[in-house]
Amino acid sequence: MHCVQKISENIYWVGGNDRRLERFENMFPLPNGVCYNSFLILDEKTALMDSVDTAISRLFIENVTHVLNGRDLDYLVINHTEPDHCANIEEIVKRYPNVKIVGNKKTFQFIGQFYDFDYSKNVLEVNDGDTLSLGKHNLKFMTAPMVHWPEVMFTYEETEKILFSADAFGTFGALAGNIFSDETDYEHFYLEEARRYYANIVGKYGQQVRNALKKVCSDEVKMICSLHGPVWRENLSYIIDKYEKWSGYEPEKSGVVLVYASMYGNMENTVNVIANKLAIKGVKDMRIYDVSKTHPSYIISDIWKYSHAIFGSVTYNMGLYYGMESLLYELKALNLQNRKVGLVGSGTWASQSVRIMNEIVSSMKNMEIVGTPFEITSSMKQNQEETLDKFVEEFYNSIK
Repeated sequence: MHCVQKISENIYWVGGNDRRLERFENMFPLPNGVCYNSFLILDEKTALMDSVDTAISRLFIENVTHVLNGRDLDYLVINHTEPDHCANIEEIVKRYPNVKIVGNKKTFQFIGQFYDFDYSKNVLEVNDGDTLSLGKHNLKFMTAPMVHWPEVMFTYEETEKILFSADAFGTFGALAGNIFSDETDYEHFYLEEARRYYANIVGKYGQQVRNALKKVCSDEVKMICSLHGPVWRENLSYIIDKYEKWSGYEPEKSGVVLVYASMYGNMENTVNVIANKLAIKGVKDMRIYDVSKTHPSYIISDIWKYSHAIFGSVTYNMGLYYGMESLLYELKALNLQNRKVGLVGSGTWASQSVRIMNEIVSSMKNMEIVGTPFEITSSMKQNQEETLDKFVEEFYNSIK
C-alpha cells in the first residue's frame, strides 16, 4: 500500500521508514529507526529526487508508481550515491527504460563501482551550476564535494525555492507521519539525533560543509529536503545556525562531558567526585559516560555540543585503556577542535594513561589541556583531596 504526502502542489514525498535496522552503516545505533527520503516532481517532465535503501524498495516503488499514475518517469536525479539512497536505480531503469539518470562525473563512477547493469543509454551528466527545466520547475545543480562523499551535489528547485540537500541537514530517527519539522517536537525528539548524525558522519568535513553553506544558505531557500529526517519549511535559520556551529567546531553551550574508563570502579569514583565538586561550585548541565558501556557516537555528539571535557582513564597493558584510546582517536579523526580538556589518569604500576591521553589530545587542533592532570595510584586516597581540589579549581576557572 502506497504512503505518500505532498510537500507542495506538484511535489510529493515518496520515501519511507525503517524501524527494523539495528545500526546505521552497520555502526551507529538506531533506537528510533531511520527514514529514507525521496521526492517526485510532476511537471511537463517528471523528476524523481534520489532513490532509497533496499529495506523499503517495495514501498518505494509503490509510492512512485502511485504518484506517476501511469505517466513515464523522465529523470532520476542522484544527489548522493551511497547505497541507502541508490539501491533502486536498476529497478527504476527496468521500469522506465527511457529515464535519464542525472548526476556528475563522480556519480556515475560510483554507480559503476556499486552496481553491475548497463545504464550507458540513461546517463545525463551535469556540472556545477548546470540547470534542467521540467516545465514550470527549474533544477539547478550545485556540487558539494565531501559533504560527506566526493560526488555529493545539491539540487535547488528555483521556482519554489526548494533545496534538495543530499545528507546535509539530516538526522537519525524515523518519521511518525509528520514529515515537516514544524509538525514535530524537533528540539526534544530529533535535535540530539541530528547532532549525533552530523558529528559522527559529516563532522570530519567541517570546512567543506561551510563551503557548501555559502552556496546554498540564503533568504532564497524556502524549504530544505534532506535525505534523512523531516522537511524544513519554517524557521530554516534554526537548523542552518546549528550547522554553522557544528561545522565551525564551536560549542553550542558551556558545559562539561566527563568520560571515564574504569576496570574496578576506582576511576569511576574519582570522576564522580570531580563532577560533584564542580556541581557544588555551580557548574550545570554535566554529562558522565562510561566509555565501555555507552556507544561512542553518543559521547562524540555531546562533546560536539559542550565546551569542556574531562577524560579519565586507567592504564591497561602498559598503554591506554582500549575504549578510551579508540574514542580519542575517533575524535581526532573527526577533526574535533576548540575544546578545553582536563585529564585524569591512574595505574597500579608504570602509569601511562595521562601521558598517552595528553599526546592524543595535544595532536588535535586548538585543544587546550586545562591545568595539571590529576593522577591516582590504583585508587584515590583522602590525602589527595587537596591536589584534586586544585585540579577542580583550575578546571572550574576555565569554564567561568
